[in-house]
Amino acid sequence: LSFPLVVGDDLEVPLRVHGSYSMSEIMGGFGVIRNGRLLSPQTGVFWHPETKTDLLFVTLQKSEAEYSPKTLYRDYPLSETLFHWESQHHTAEDSTTGQRYIHHVERGSHVVLFVRHQKKIGGVNQPYVCLGRAKYVRHQDERPMQITWELERPMPGRFFEQAKVAAG
Repeated sequence: LSFPLVVGDDLEVPLRVHGSYSMSEIMGGFGVIRNGRLLSPQTGVFWHPETKTDLLFVTLQKSEAEYSPKTLYRDYPLSETLFHWESQHHTAEDSTTGQRYIHHVERGSHVVLFVRHQKKIGGVNQPYVCLGRAKYVRHQDERPMQITWELERPMPGRFFEQAKVAAG
């Protein structure tokens, strides 16, 4: 079962919560085009100013062969509605980005979580599952910030069980 993804001022993006998408499909859905080409972020976060939305891209199973020590973040589901996520390693609580994460609701911005179990299987990039909008609950530490997000809609039960296993 999937649901429309609504961000910004009730702007519906042509993606569905609980749908599976490649990075190109996600960026195309948000209309992220630079110099006539789809932009493909090289990091796990992308701020989309047009919709005031932080797009968070999470890979649960990370290997040292594919990720640097600074990007081996510990991201995992806590429940079907709560998700533990680590920010980029340089994000401090009092930074512009850290404050945007903490105060996104009162500042009118949004957070959308895209999660996949692993980066590649058999050399093929794996799609992300759109878990939809999330709200800040709490955090601890900084550089990276360890943030707990609450999903607007529970993740599918089967995906949750697989994600728990994938995250270790």
